Amino acid sequence: MTNSARGRSGAHAIVLGNEKGGSGKTTTAMHVITLLLHEGAKVGSMDLDGRQRSLTRYVENRKVWAEGAGVNLVMPDHVVLPRSELENVSEAQAVERQAFESAFTRLAVENDFVVIDCPGTDTFLSRLGHAVADTLITPMNDSFVDFDLLGRVDPQSWKIKGPSVYAEMVWESRKRRLMTDGGEIDWIVMRNRLSSLAAKNKRRVETVLDDLADRIGFRIAPGFGERVIFREMFPSGLTLLDLRSEGVDTQLSMSHIAARSEVRGLLEVLNLPYFEGRQMEDEGTRAAGAA
Repeated sequence: MTNSARGRSGAHAIVLGNEKGGSGKTTTAMHVITLLLHEGAKVGSMDLDGRQRSLTRYVENRKVWAEGAGVNLVMPDHVVLPRSELENVSEAQAVERQAFESAFTRLAVENDFVVIDCPGTDTFLSRLGHAVADTLITPMNDSFVDFDLLGRVDPQSWKIKGPSVYAEMVWESRKRRLMTDGGEIDWIVMRNRLSSLAAKNKRRVETVLDDLADRIGFRIAPGFGERVIFREMFPSGLTLLDLRSEGVDTQLSMSHIAARSEVRGLLEVLNLPYFEGRQMEDEGTRAAGAA
């Protein structure tokens, strides 16, 4: 990909990637998008899963709900890219590359951030998305089933045997990014659906994840707890960051406040350049205002 195709005009690309479904990529993507929008940033979004279109459905639900309720919700500049139906692989990839570069360049020129939601499988479009990442967020359920995509573990000693398929793909993406424009990918693995119980399995996952982070170079972020709240908001297209918007009549519970704090905590871990020198209102202040 050429430097011009990367659209380096100050836009920061945040990619949500993991070759496993059900890890919370789309929920995380939408909450990152709305949090950035509420902080005053201009945000473009890309859905690279043209078949499932989970992020696209979320955005569409949001538009329908806002129109029906007469509420002016903040919206991303959204694009969905379907996979090419051409049978010839080379021709199909050429079409997908052209569509991706055109969409990404426009969004990067017109926005402060471009948030890209990748499919839960290894596709050509997914690899294109990973290759432009400035920040890569990999949500994973807190289990060895999800960890297996990152690294292989000895079942007796619980020592890391080596990186696994997804980690190797990220390594290739990092090399491509470096060769393309000298840029680096800040890779963050986000432990999602964390249990409040101090289970033995939870401690083992934490230990091996810390070991792997040191070996292959990623940062670890606490993700979202196992809360029904995150899943039940999809039909309306709302997120936890919208619950104090004008016209959104929702009484904030302690669970809402705790979940909102988790979302804002993720943003702080991301350490995005847009927020350098800016003071974000903390959740305690927001909660007091809501009361």
